[in-house]
Amino acid sequence: MNLQVGVRLQFITYRRIKPVQYFSTLIGYVKDEYLIVKVPLENGTPASLVEGERITIRVFSGVNVCSFACTVERVFDRPLLYVHLSFPDSIQGTSLRAAMRVKVDIPARILPAQGGAAVGCTLTNVSVNGARIESPSSLPEGGEIMVEFGLPSPLGDRDVQVRTRAAVRNVNALRRESDGAEFFAYGVQFLELDPVHYTMLQNLTYEVLLADRQNIV
Repeated sequence: MNLQVGVRLQFITYRRIKPVQYFSTLIGYVKDEYLIVKVPLENGTPASLVEGERITIRVFSGVNVCSFACTVERVFDRPLLYVHLSFPDSIQGTSLRAAMRVKVDIPARILPAQGGAAVGCTLTNVSVNGARIESPSSLPEGGEIMVEFGLPSPLGDRDVQVRTRAAVRNVNALRRESDGAEFFAYGVQFLELDPVHYTMLQNLTYEVLLADRQNIV
């Protein structure tokens, strides 16, 4: 899997009727012996883990989504809050397409290329290649816009602001069932996306996917 220290993991336990999913981080490992992982938090409280408990770990390796079963070998409670897991005997991997599109709810702004006032909108799904945007205003199909939106910072503090050119590929006028209000949904293709922002979008799409495969569009 070529895992790197600090990679985000999905941590799945099976002690309840339905599997419970957490997110954790890889601290390190001793090859063929054990993994060292942060104890995941549940509402700010360390998740209760029992030595000998079987769990599943899922992780995005850069190309594949990998999953494997392991056993809780030793729990180090406060103030350390990390756990030793058995080293995996076998790993299942699923190859995913480069431009995985997932559901999101990200506030954004549209800046028309020819000038004019910014329009508030929402990104409702996104990939490294483009997005679906919902807005109260329409834009001409085939036009070019500037899109601004925030992405979670890898450092965990304030969002990183993304500003990129985008080409409008399709426009649809729709009406909300809840209140009957008209809005516009249009697909855009990102143009000349910054490589750093590309990587951040790639990480975001796979984190959303790991949280729930139903988020795939």
